[in-house]
Amino acid sequence: MPIKSYLAHPKTGEKQTLIDALSLFNECEIVPATNQDVVVVVTETSDDASDAALKEKIEQIESLKLLALVSGFNTPQN
Repeated sequence: MPIKSYLAHPKTGEKQTLIDALSLFNECEIVPATNQDVVVVVTETSDDASDAALKEKIEQIESLKLLALVSGFNTPQN
């Protein structure tokens, strides 16, 4: 089960638009920074294929300027 955290940097003036778009994904938990123009995104998916598909969808959001991986953790399924 891959669990990853990202810093999502919105395009100028589009932080709320980015938050709204990220909120549509059930696999994402979103924590907007209160003092910076950045959003912390924690993702949890069932497998590597789902993780890759989710990352691709996130990267296609128009209001996203940059997505930076901060940490990744993968629990192997027995």
